[in-house]
Amino acid sequence: QVQLVESGGDLVQPGGSLRLSCTASGFTLDYYNVGWFRQAPGKEREGVSCISTSGGNTYYKDSVKGRFTISRDNAKNTVYLQMNSLKPEDTAVYYCNAAAVVVVTGDIRYLEIWGQGTLVTVSS
Repeated sequence: QVQLVESGGDLVQPGGSLRLSCTASGFTLDYYNVGWFRQAPGKEREGVSCISTSGGNTYYKDSVKGRFTISRDNAKNTVYLQMNSLKPEDTAVYYCNAAAVVVVTGDIRYLEIWGQGTLVTVSS
């Protein structure tokens, strides 16, 4: 079964840290760009960070720059999001997304997979 599974969400105090993991099963994550998104209650889903297939290119939403770090370990089929100096406004369900354009038997296809999400709550 092709799926992404997020883990690592928890309740943490302001200023604390968490590391989220996004692990792929049923497919090889190497060929996919991966993004972390989040959705807070009553708000739209927003992009937080993304990383290229090799890990050589990363991008961050302005509000998390300097606090969050995205990385990947293709040998473990996993992408991480290290979150430091957490703030209450970081509270949300965090989702990972893997996307790629591939050629399969002569057809160009766009593949996209979402995880089920993991809840991060930042509160004292």
